[in-house]
Amino acid sequence: MKRSAISKWDGGFEDGKGTLTTQSGALADQPYSAKLRFENEDGTKGTNPEELIGAAHAGCYNMALSLELGKAGFNPDNLETKASVSLEKEGEGFAIKGIHLDLKASVPNIKNEKFQEIANAAKKGCPVSKALSSVPISLEATLR
Repeated sequence: MKRSAISKWDGGFEDGKGTLTTQSGALADQPYSAKLRFENEDGTKGTNPEELIGAAHAGCYNMALSLELGKAGFNPDNLETKASVSLEKEGEGFAIKGIHLDLKASVPNIKNEKFQEIANAAKKGCPVSKALSSVPISLEATLR
């Protein structure tokens, strides 16, 4: 299986701008730029690579966790994961310095200790976590 996205960019770094389009059409000519990335803290005017990494990671993690819970005999009612991607200045450029997964879950008939064990195993087994393994990934998992 392969999935794709297309980035188009016009201009230099500071004055340039681009669009992102995904194969599925979930993003269609979504604007992005250095200005939107670094000067738009609330993120309402366009996307950026960190937001997209966060979305991919949160979605993949929830799927991996749902699979692992099912294998252990638990059927989750609801999984909600927020992935916060930290981009920091490093030397002359920037680097992603960490990703924090904040999970809130409703899983009937599971004890917290077992839930934590499965949640951490899913974090390690998630394909996006594996792809991002050069970055520290932390997890806070809460049962509702």
